Amino acid sequence: MLTVWQTAVLYHLVHSVVLLCLASRAEVSRWSFGLFTAGIVIFSGSLYLYAVTGMKTFAHLTPIGGACLLGGWGVVACCCRPR
Repeated sequence: MLTVWQTAVLYHLVHSVVLLCLASRAEVSRWSFGLFTAGIVIFSGSLYLYAVTGMKTFAHLTPIGGACLLGGWGVVACCCRPR
């Protein structure tokens, strides 16, 4: 269960830093913030709950969070242009 916890922490940390970096970019839409936030809560949150309780029900929610994170990256890729 330690590896599950470490995975949740890694994705939580990386995407939190991404949210901080994107806060300074005016052209990034609210969709990216919403998708990243939902992805962090659902992906990392479900892994945290699974690591603590051991109930696989929580682990089944993880792909939904992963899809939200991927959607957030897709919005960033469409909205952010190099200067």
